[in-house]
Amino acid sequence: MDALAEHPFWVVAAVLALAAVLGALAVRLRQPLLVGFLAVGVLAGPAGLGWVEASGEVALLAELGIAVLLFLVGLKLDVHLIRSTGAVALVTGLTQVLVTAAVGLAVALAIGLALVPALYVALALAFSSTIIVVKLLSDTREIDRLHGRVAVGILIVQDVVVVLVMIALTATGGLGAGDDLALTVLATLAKGAGLLLVVGAAMRWMLPRVLGQVARSPELLVLVALAWGVSLAAVGDALGFSAEVGAFLGGVSLASTPFREAVGSRLVSLRDFLLLFFFVDLGARLRLDDAVGQLGAAAVLSVVVLVGKVVVVVAVMGALGYRRRTSFLTGVTLAQISEFSLVLVALGLGLGHIGTGTVTLVTLVALVTISVSSYVIPLARPLHARLDPFLRRLERPGVDADARHREEHASVEVVVLGAGRYGGRLVEQLRARRTDVLVVDVDPHALARAEGLGAEVLFADAGEPELSRSLPLGAARWVVSTIPSRDVGVAVLHGLHHAGFTGGVAVTAHLEQDVPRLREAGADVVLRPFATAAERNADLFASGPPASPDDPAAR
Repeated sequence: MDALAEHPFWVVAAVLALAAVLGALAVRLRQPLLVGFLAVGVLAGPAGLGWVEASGEVALLAELGIAVLLFLVGLKLDVHLIRSTGAVALVTGLTQVLVTAAVGLAVALAIGLALVPALYVALALAFSSTIIVVKLLSDTREIDRLHGRVAVGILIVQDVVVVLVMIALTATGGLGAGDDLALTVLATLAKGAGLLLVVGAAMRWMLPRVLGQVARSPELLVLVALAWGVSLAAVGDALGFSAEVGAFLGGVSLASTPFREAVGSRLVSLRDFLLLFFFVDLGARLRLDDAVGQLGAAAVLSVVVLVGKVVVVVAVMGALGYRRRTSFLTGVTLAQISEFSLVLVALGLGLGHIGTGTVTLVTLVALVTISVSSYVIPLARPLHARLDPFLRRLERPGVDADARHREEHASVEVVVLGAGRYGGRLVEQLRARRTDVLVVDVDPHALARAEGLGAEVLFADAGEPELSRSLPLGAARWVVSTIPSRDVGVAVLHGLHHAGFTGGVAVTAHLEQDVPRLREAGADVVLRPFATAAERNADLFASGPPASPDDPAAR
């Protein structure tokens, strides 16, 4: 061990090798890598092999990982997504944070925690994991479904809230007994305003020009963006706001530039690599004797997260008029605590507000809730089917939204599900032929374009089994799904069959092997946009060279 401690490079190499082995085991068990990385920290820390304690380099890499994480959160801050999900993201996000934190505080106090540690635990329980949720939704191809969009909107709201909490904690963390609170708050506001002015000026005059110049080299673009973010992290730390807050502002300052996606996509791998060391460093702080004594408390708090968050989200979204299925799928998606919860308690430990016991407790809750949700999210639909009788009580009573939609759109001739590139052009052509069209989509921008063409619109998820109850099928001649998903197509066909629809149904397929299955499910027409376009263009190209512009036949 002493020989290893004398060579920090050996420490990092050994930690990486151990992370590769335990990471592969975590993937084999269908767990996020985060779980494996925490296990690496425990095994490589003082309670195990003692590697991490001997290396300050791991702590430095951990700090860089958190800075890059916050930089990417700011970079991905999509205000348009919050707008696209309406008030539901803001209302549900804030309500869920407040209610979960309040319940968590009451439970933490009841199990014997002191007030300040209980407050940290309560806040840690309130946030959900952006990294875990986005990864699982992408794997299940549901990130663009209605519940996926709402969940991501809520996560953005939570990310903003946790950054504000960290600003408040770091601003007051060094307040001594003899310090004037009012002066401290004023000084903090003044420094914050100055930092925002500098960042705003850079966004307006410096960053667009600099990034435009260096964008010719993608590698240099990423380097300059990362240098900007880390520099602001250092400035934020010097001003007393913490490096995390400075890095977040660095990301926000680049979020409105056209280079956001190019920078973000290239930094994701670096983020994941550096976060390994944060979780290893955090796992090394775990004390096995503390962990064993806190298993009961961790189990109780995990139930608050796994059950309480779902109930709050279903109740709030139900009150806003969302169906119980969409509300339940959204709530299940958010039923874990966040990587920011771990960052928050690490910050509290650094400020001296809490001890290692509180960090250990929150880490145990993270392990339990993230592990359980990784298995539950893919099973959310079967769970909904079993729990549906209980969920009915959480829907808003007395509002027949389906009848209202049917009455508002009673005269439509064609219902188009999905108004993307193909669906949008289809709507455009139908409106040019003076056909009354109803467009169903979850993208407000697509609905706005359709509405501009004179079509009627309905914000809903085409994959919702109960959608057919909302559709004005009385006068409709056709229902057309332009969504290239076999599962969505089959769900639409089954829903229309149970609704007694007698008109024509067209569904879309991108894969040739999906066509027979869709026809068996009852499709009158299976649209294949790529195949049809390829056949027509093949006829054009096979007919010979293009006519000369001077040829009368080409005019």
